[in-house]
Amino acid sequence: MKNYIVFDLEWNQSPHGKADSVEDFPFEIIEIGAVKLDEQFHKVDEFHRLIRPQVYKQMHYAISEVTHMDMGELRDHGEAFELAAQEFFVWSGEEPIYCTWGSMDLTELQRNLKYFGMENPFPKPLFYYDVQKLYGLFYRGGAKPSLDAAVEELNLLEDRPFHRALDDAYYTGKVLAHMSREQQMDMVMSYKSIDYYRLPAAREEEIRIVFPNYSKYVSRIFNSKEDAMQVRSVTEMKCYRCGRALRKKVRWFTPNQKVYYGLAICPEHGYLKGKIRMKRVDDTRVFAVKTLKLTDEEGAAGIVKRKEEAKKRRTERNKAKKLRDRETKKS
Repeated sequence: MKNYIVFDLEWNQSPHGKADSVEDFPFEIIEIGAVKLDEQFHKVDEFHRLIRPQVYKQMHYAISEVTHMDMGELRDHGEAFELAAQEFFVWSGEEPIYCTWGSMDLTELQRNLKYFGMENPFPKPLFYYDVQKLYGLFYRGGAKPSLDAAVEELNLLEDRPFHRALDDAYYTGKVLAHMSREQQMDMVMSYKSIDYYRLPAAREEEIRIVFPNYSKYVSRIFNSKEDAMQVRSVTEMKCYRCGRALRKKVRWFTPNQKVYYGLAICPEHGYLKGKIRMKRVDDTRVFAVKTLKLTDEEGAAGIVKRKEEAKKRRTERNKAKKLRDRETKKS
């Protein structure tokens, strides 16, 4: 039997800002809350732990204002992160399906596991359900609202607050259960999210997944954007309906060095537009997330127009640079 583990975290940070933060450990988890839903999205259990801080032992004022927690509560009633995390994974059971509101909770949970020297029990790659993304996709045209906004829009508000881990997990579970009644749930649950905390280490681990109306590819790590754009698996365009390798009508171009766009034509299914987002791993290294989506004449024309505008801006920048160089030589 499948169990959906809907969880939420609260965390603290250095009260003095980034300068006093521990490297690669900006947030320390101070609360875990979760609800367990069965296959019909009925709540069957809940989990809650306060965690005693070991790194950031002074509460950041903004965290205190939002959560209304204080260090006294955590010292008196909290337990060590290692114990709380272990209990959470045991409670989650075998082959749990994790669900969160947004992507940060999974990232910070794994970052805390690493900092405290614990084994990462999640599968790799890690697929999960981002309920915020699903709600935005099916109710907001892709926009991602806050949890409290979604709860109010669906008239699910109860006499319990937001911004505590168990309460937010409870409301996230309510939103997911509501979608299961209002939407075609098979369609909703086909939109899995991919966690990016642990990236593919080699070409064989690169991730390819097909959704109902687009495909996604996640690359291994490259030393630079330029290196990534030299690799066929990053730049190739294949129709996700028939698997055919396509010749590009508009070669990959970028208006800002962060996102690349391209266009191809499938003889059977029509125009296919592509987007490659370059995401940073550190100061120099990157990985690529490529999405391909079938589109119509208007969508194809939009890609062509975007390329023309990018070319125009590049020409204007080059002219301005030449003018500055001439003025520098004169002076």
